[in-house]
Amino acid sequence: MGAPKLLLDFRGKPLFLHAVECAIHARLSPVLLVGGEHLQFLQEHTKELPVEIVRNPDYAEGMAASLRRGIAAIDGRVDAALVFLADQPFVPPVLIEKLLQTYTECRSAGIRIVRPQYDGIPGHPVLFDAELFAEFAELHGDEGGRSIIKRHAEKVKLLPTAHPLWGADIDTPDDLKKFERSFPWH
Repeated sequence: MGAPKLLLDFRGKPLFLHAVECAIHARLSPVLLVGGEHLQFLQEHTKELPVEIVRNPDYAEGMAASLRRGIAAIDGRVDAALVFLADQPFVPPVLIEKLLQTYTECRSAGIRIVRPQYDGIPGHPVLFDAELFAEFAELHGDEGGRSIIKRHAEKVKLLPTAHPLWGADIDTPDDLKKFERSFPWH
């Protein structure tokens, strides 16, 4: 991308801030933002927001280090955690509300993971029950929560959505231009 993509301007603000604002508008609490190399930038752009910044000195290791830090910071404080990807700016609060509602309705049936499904493909954000938090300590590299989801496949509830844009992520300069051009709202 030529620069850290999460810091690039998208629709008038840094890309990462879209996910943070979605979590806030969905009334999630606490909202944690895990950052490493660009921690000061994250702090500057969230200083007026109800966000806890979690420092990840092991950021170079990959996604697992951020997940370990974030989950450890909320363990014992919440019943479940929603893991957002900072490069998915189109996730709306209504999706978060649906994920939470599905979790509440299905938890007694043994569901411990709820995730959206975009055009038949599982996506993010993913909700993990606190019963699974200890397993995040075993993650390494860029695996994310995939191994936890796979290990608990019978406890996963997929929530189909008719809005594939919600799950779109921005990975390349072309993606950034395409979405700016195709969806020019501010």
